[in-house]
Amino acid sequence: MSAAAPFSLRSRDALSRLVRAWLLTALLDGLFSSVLSVAAYHSTVERLFQGVASTLLGPAAIGGGTRPALVGVLMHFGVAFGWSAVFLLLFVSWPWLRDRLSAPYGVVKVASVYGPCVWLVMSLAVIPLLLHRPPSITIRWLVQLIGHFPFVGLPIVSSIARGSTRSAS
Repeated sequence: MSAAAPFSLRSRDALSRLVRAWLLTALLDGLFSSVLSVAAYHSTVERLFQGVASTLLGPAAIGGGTRPALVGVLMHFGVAFGWSAVFLLLFVSWPWLRDRLSAPYGVVKVASVYGPCVWLVMSLAVIPLLLHRPPSITIRWLVQLIGHFPFVGLPIVSSIARGSTRSAS
């Protein structure tokens, strides 16, 4: 099995893959978190995104109404863009990764690692650094860890790798 052909960041195709990964991930992960907030945690979508905003705006964002919730939505889209861009850079830079993606079920295998890795970095490093407190590992944390495979890893990896992998046959 040989690595897929070199891929350039300067191509229109790279931008298309990035935008597709970004928007799909932001929407799917946002929907997943919103449904969890309402159905499982008996909260609201507004409260969810106020919580996101509170990592930058502080505790006053929670219960602060629509404005902090909108800031949280923008932050969520920004983070989805960032992680999509990171994967695109990895895809372009690592022939080894392109080779793994071209293997049977490669997209699923890579996504099953990348999605949870995104959650691990965010929950164990980024958020604690912003909040100046250690992470809280709970059942909700575990649900997010597992959910990051289908709702973050899969849309990013499949969108970026799309068209550059061979079929599983």
